[in-house]
Parts: sequence; C-alpha cells; structure tokens
Amino acid sequence: MTVEEILAGESKNVEFKVQRPKDSTKYMKTVVAFSNGEGGRIVFGVDDTTREVVGIPNDIVFSEIDAITAAISDSCEPVVVPDVYLQTIDNKTIIIAEISAGKQRPYYIKSLGIKEGTYIRVSGTSRPAGRDLTAEMYYEDEGRSYDKVIRRDLSVTDEEIAELCRQMKEVAIANAKSEAQKEDVKDVTKNVLLSWGLLAEAEDGSIHPTNGYVFLLGKDDFLSYIQCGMFKGKTRAVFVDKREYGGPLWKQVDDAFQFVLRNIHLGAKLEGIYRKDIYELPPDSIRELIINAVMNCSFLQNSHIQVAIYDDRLEITSPGGLMPGVTLDKMKEGYSKIRNRALAHAFSYMNLIEAWGSGIPKLMEAMREYGLREPEFRDMEIGFRINLYRNTGDVQADISQEVSATTQGTTQVVRDTTQATRGTTQTAQDTTQARLTEKDKAVLTAIKEQPNITQKEIAAKLGWKVDRVKYYLNKMKRQNMIKRVGTSQKGYWQLLIEDNVWQN
Repeated sequence: MTVEEILAGESKNVEFKVQRPKDSTKYMKTVVAFSNGEGGRIVFGVDDTTREVVGIPNDIVFSEIDAITAAISDSCEPVVVPDVYLQTIDNKTIIIAEISAGKQRPYYIKSLGIKEGTYIRVSGTSRPAGRDLTAEMYYEDEGRSYDKVIRRDLSVTDEEIAELCRQMKEVAIANAKSEAQKEDVKDVTKNVLLSWGLLAEAEDGSIHPTNGYVFLLGKDDFLSYIQCGMFKGKTRAVFVDKREYGGPLWKQVDDAFQFVLRNIHLGAKLEGIYRKDIYELPPDSIRELIINAVMNCSFLQNSHIQVAIYDDRLEITSPGGLMPGVTLDKMKEGYSKIRNRALAHAFSYMNLIEAWGSGIPKLMEAMREYGLREPEFRDMEIGFRINLYRNTGDVQADISQEVSATTQGTTQVVRDTTQATRGTTQTAQDTTQARLTEKDKAVLTAIKEQPNITQKEIAAKLGWKVDRVKYYLNKMKRQNMIKRVGTSQKGYWQLLIEDNVWQN
C-alpha cells in the first residue's frame, strides 16, 4: 500500500487494525465479507481512527503472520487461503492480509454457523448477510437462477398458460418497430415457456409455475411492485407524488416509465418546419434502465425496485448488487450478466430488450449528446443504483424559453414556406434563423472568433456554467449547425451555417 492509500482511510476493500485482535472473530467477519464480495485487504499496524502507521514490532512480526494465516484458514468455511505479506512504510513494518473474491460463496465463520456467520461488505463495514442474501449467494455460485425455481405449492391450468401466451404475443407485436419485426413474432406455447424456465415439470409429470411466472404476472403479494416517487428538493424528506405499480411486469415497466415522463421537464426543438417535443433526459435510456432493474432485481430480498425523481436527478434502485464477475468498468464497456434468466427470455421475446449489454454504453452516449454529466453508478452490495443528473436550473430555464421561441419560429417558417417564390435556399435560412436564440448566437460568435476554443473557455467568456455550454453545443450539433473536428483536446469547431444566417 502507498501512504496515500492509507491516508484515504478504510473503504469497501480496505480495513485497518492497530494490532491483531486476540479474538479472531473481530476480523474474521471482514475476511468472509471480502470473500463474499470483491475481495480486499486487512492491514495490521495502522490505527483505524487516526490512520497513523504504528507498525508491528519486528521481534514478533513473523509469528503474527503465522497466527493470522492459521486463524483465517481454520475459522472460515469454505476454506479461505489469504496472501499475507509484509510492507515497510515510514520505517515501520505493517502486515497485509489480502483476501481474494471467493468462488464458493457463501463463506461464513465456522463457529457461528452459516445462518449467523455469513457477512458482506457495505460502505466500508462488515454486516450480517441475512438469510435472503445467503440464499442468493448459493444460487449465483451454482449458476442457477432464482426465477427458474419451481413452485410446487402452486398450480397452473392450460387456459391460464394460453392466456399468458396470447398476452405476450400481443405485447411483442405492439413493441415491434417495423412491419418485418411484427411478422417475425411467433406464437408462444407451453413448451416454449418450459424451455425458458417460466414453467417447470415436477417428478410426477405435473406442470407448475416457477418464481419467474409468478413475478412476470405480478401474482406475488409483496414483491411484484415498482415503487415510484417524486420528491421536493434533493432528499426524500417531502413527497410530491408517489405511486406503486402492480400487475404484469411489462405493464409495471410502462407505468413507471410514464410516471417519469410526467414528472420531468419537456422542451422542444425544430426539425424542418415541425416542432418536436424533447425531454430533459433521454427517454429510451430511462425505459431501458427500468427494464434492466427488473432483469437484475433480486427477488430474494424483501424490497422493491424504486424509481425516485428529485430536483437534480432521476434515481433508479434495484435490490441486489452487481453479479459476480461484473464490475462498474466492465459494465460501462457493455459487459452484461442477467440475474433473472427466465424473465429475460420473456422480455426479449416481447421486444422489450434489444441487444444484451448495449444499454449502459448507449445511456452514456445519450447523456453526452444531451450535454449532461455522466451517470453515477453505485454498487451497494445489497442493491444497485443509477443516478441520471438533470439539467441545471439555468439550462432548464433556457429550454423553457426555447419552447415558446420554437413555437413562434415554427409559425413563421410555415408562413414563409408558402411563398414558393422565395426558393428553398431562403426557406432553409429562415428555418435556421427560427431555431437560433440569442444564447445560440453568443456561442456561435465565440466559436467564430476562436475555432479551437474549449467548453470551459466558452463558459468563462460568456459567464456561464459548463453544463449550459454543453447543452447549447450538443443542441447545435444535432441541428447540424456546428461540428467538432479532431479530438476534444486538439480539435476545433467548424461552423456549418453561413454568417448572414445568424449575424443579424
């Protein structure tokens, strides 16, 4: 470890101990928590409060290594084999026990048993996993999907199966984006549902629903809901609106999606002579994130998918952390693992999922195009959260002003286009003129005066925030008024419209 890492303090993957505790249980909780998660390091010889390197006396350092190694190997089930080594910092010796992410989860402390001795790491502390999370570790480690588990306590009739198949086909056709895609929608049958894992055959040959079937139709009395809330401010202190959507999962997704659209700002842009509504956040990405939350929701946990809207952000939270082997970096690159495989088959058939793993890269690109900050991803071990940050107040005020200006501009352009004698060139110029606001012209002027100007330099020149500059640059790029040539570091801006179109 470096001095900088030590000064940064304890974290999800690092824990300090002044010395080896006589009661090994005090640090064995952290060992199994690291094994059940992404791994980590326990550093002996550093004060966890002051972060001072106190060191381990040289005359006992090797016996301490032996004691730590033996305690970890003897106390954990399955066996955990640590990598224990020495390091010198400020002429003092510390001991580091490095624990790798385990491949036989769940890991637990033998003396406490699996029920009481299984721990996970949450926000820099080790906490009991509980029965539900422990069960989930079993399923994930064995490569099984909880939504494919048979429900022998429930029965299903052929009529109910046929009705589900009819509804799914209807949804698939409704979500098709072309006539060819509609024609490709095939009938769903009982055998197809069996192959997907929504139905299962018992030993006696009888057909039963699985957990996936129950969740897909919203038949669970507690878990099959998506909770949505609109809050005043940036915390959950004051509700403005709240809804709890039940019923079939595909309907829950649409209800939650429409809830978001009703509660975020709507602006407009001009495409040709037509006014087009545009939301402050990319709608396709919002919908896909809600679907992903369903696909990766841990139905073993006694909590719900939550969609929360604040003044500054949209927050989507799904019970269940990242799947084993999935990291935030991999996810941003398009790496994907599905927790609920039976439901994934159903959603893919219903054209609710387009391409596996493409959602997060597309989201990040869409947010850049909207001139918004990068989404925030938070793995909370027991849950996963994505924050989409909304436009700042000044940008939103600009959007509201442009709605009015766009409407007026559209009317003027329609009038102009009826005067055929003016020609298509003049009409195109009038269309562009209708799009431009004084703030657009301010950005264009800055670019004309200094083509290699940066976003930060434009912001400083105009006395704006960078978010506002990004908004206008991306808007004008979408309208083919400007384009970026080269990289963000060494490139320059090119104007695609004539000076006389906007300099008057």
